Amino acid sequence: MLDATPTGQPLLEIRNLTKVFDSPRGQVHAVSDVSFDIPRGSITGLVGESGSGKTTLGRTLLRLIEPTSGSTRFGGADVNALDDAGLRAMRRRMQIIFQDPVSSLNPRLKVGQIIAEGLVAHQIGTKAERRDKVAALLEEVGLRTDAINRYPHEFSGGQRQRIGIARALALDPEFIVADESVSALDVSIQAQILNLLLDLREKRNLTMLFIAHDLAAVEYLCDQIIVMYLGRIVEAGPSAPVYGRAAHPYTQALLSAIPQPDPRAIRNRQVLSDDIPSPLNPPSGCVFRTRCRLADQACAEIRPAPVGVGPDHVSYCLKSESAT
Repeated sequence: MLDATPTGQPLLEIRNLTKVFDSPRGQVHAVSDVSFDIPRGSITGLVGESGSGKTTLGRTLLRLIEPTSGSTRFGGADVNALDDAGLRAMRRRMQIIFQDPVSSLNPRLKVGQIIAEGLVAHQIGTKAERRDKVAALLEEVGLRTDAINRYPHEFSGGQRQRIGIARALALDPEFIVADESVSALDVSIQAQILNLLLDLREKRNLTMLFIAHDLAAVEYLCDQIIVMYLGRIVEAGPSAPVYGRAAHPYTQALLSAIPQPDPRAIRNRQVLSDDIPSPLNPPSGCVFRTRCRLADQACAEIRPAPVGVGPDHVSYCLKSESAT
């Protein structure tokens, strides 16, 4: 389990979180027995291939998707145990930035209305006060205040994502899930949004879960990394040791695929065979074993427990050697 950094207590404590969807073909094991902490004021990166359960996990933390079992404690309160009134109050403290800056903004509403939706829903401020708040938020995310009276289609993809960020900030949350929030943007625009998120973290002391498949972006932005595969955590730890001394074969394979700026650089590329298995029928034992170069019979029979491979750094692999 990844514990809080020395900077303070965790803002979120996730324990044994599981989400199983029913489908005509059977049960889909989207998130399975996941436990970790998110330290207050940190940015935690959540990485893995498509189908790993990243988005489901992020939305389950916010109870946009109801969990099957497990607990999510936010500031000491069990989010999964809240009634409708308690959850409504909690929504002010937890927000999300969606992946697609086009489909996540209502094209029928002006930008000012979109950003003020949460303020209106929670009956915060007068109409004039809400307008002033929206103008200040637009400036904070790097947009002109005259955007208030314009529609989403009048903006570029990067500008639309800034609008989405402003909307998430409107209720002054403590925690934000950024779900693939730069994946649909050009590389140069991605860098601008990443720097904006860093600035907002510093200015507002925000805590974030940054979901992405771009490992270079995660390394740049995040303090700690959680690697998921087929609904399970396979490695977790502070950013530097995970990137510098990855212990799990899956993490090693992902890192080996990061493009190198020097074409002459010697690379030890580890290509994963086949596709990720179906969550309808995940492999027994270690879920990664069907694609792992190190797998043996034990991997099919034993579900790996976390092995401490460094300070606050764990690997869920039978082949990982403990640092103690």
